[in-house]
Amino acid sequence: THAKMATVSLTFNIDSPRWDQSTFVGRLKHFLNITDPRTVLVPEEELDQAKALVEGCRAGLVPPGSSQEQLLYAKKLYDSAFHPDSGEKMNLIGRMSFQVPGGMAITGCMLQFYRTVPAVVFWQWVNQSFNAFVNYTNRNAASPISLRQIGVAYVTATGAALATAVGLNLYTKRAPPLLARWVPFAAVAAANCVNIPMMRQQEIINGITVTDENNNELGRSRRAAVKGIAQVVLSRITMAAPGMIILPIIMERLEKFPFMQRIRVLHGPLQVLLCGGFLLFMVPAACALFPQRCSLALADLEVELRDSIMAKHGDKVPYVYFNKGL
Repeated sequence: THAKMATVSLTFNIDSPRWDQSTFVGRLKHFLNITDPRTVLVPEEELDQAKALVEGCRAGLVPPGSSQEQLLYAKKLYDSAFHPDSGEKMNLIGRMSFQVPGGMAITGCMLQFYRTVPAVVFWQWVNQSFNAFVNYTNRNAASPISLRQIGVAYVTATGAALATAVGLNLYTKRAPPLLARWVPFAAVAAANCVNIPMMRQQEIINGITVTDENNNELGRSRRAAVKGIAQVVLSRITMAAPGMIILPIIMERLEKFPFMQRIRVLHGPLQVLLCGGFLLFMVPAACALFPQRCSLALADLEVELRDSIMAKHGDKVPYVYFNKGL
């Protein structure tokens, strides 16, 4: 144990990523680790212990007898449940580790109950309420947002989703059946384009903190916020796409079989399970599309910020860095 302790305390940095975050595969491994849905079942006190262990490790106080495996598991729990900016515990529904169980239930129901307008309205509303939780929880915590702004974002995104879904639902009444099954995806994509920028509007209005390579603050940038939010929108649409585009094709084929026509009651649960299978891989894959620590070339910043950085640091800072959120 003493030999293990020495390697842990002398060479181990709990905050350095286990996998190379500059590659997609490295980021995928990282997000497979922290979006693991099993962490949703971990009791609150165990999460608090993990946080204490991580913070102790950062301060150089590793409890005697701790192995590297224990510290890495504590970091996994910490990353899954605590906000990367504020260190505060995130609400359960908003955590990325809840995306698989929460997303599979809602997406499965959206894909199953797409034929009538009341069903479309109800499930799109449920989905937007879930998304609002997730977007608020995973925002860049350095940019506060008022309850009024949250309300406006929620109402506009829900309105966009319902307008798209109901409009397309009526339009596809005379179209091939498969097109009608793709309506929920179109609604989700449209809502993501509204919900995320609205929920994170403070970042676009006031800019977000950008740093140099060594995390020294350089100022606030609106362009950095726009880049980060655009990447998050793309990630969220990618997260939903395979399940909501491929699964309807699979169900369309399956429902032609006589045995499937006999067990209609199981169509809903089957769609929920299949959605879970897609999301299990797509949640980490979509989060891994872009680096969490996003970068922006100095030349692409606002003129005033670029000039102030140049005045202080010359050409020593070619890129600025910021947390894009999830």
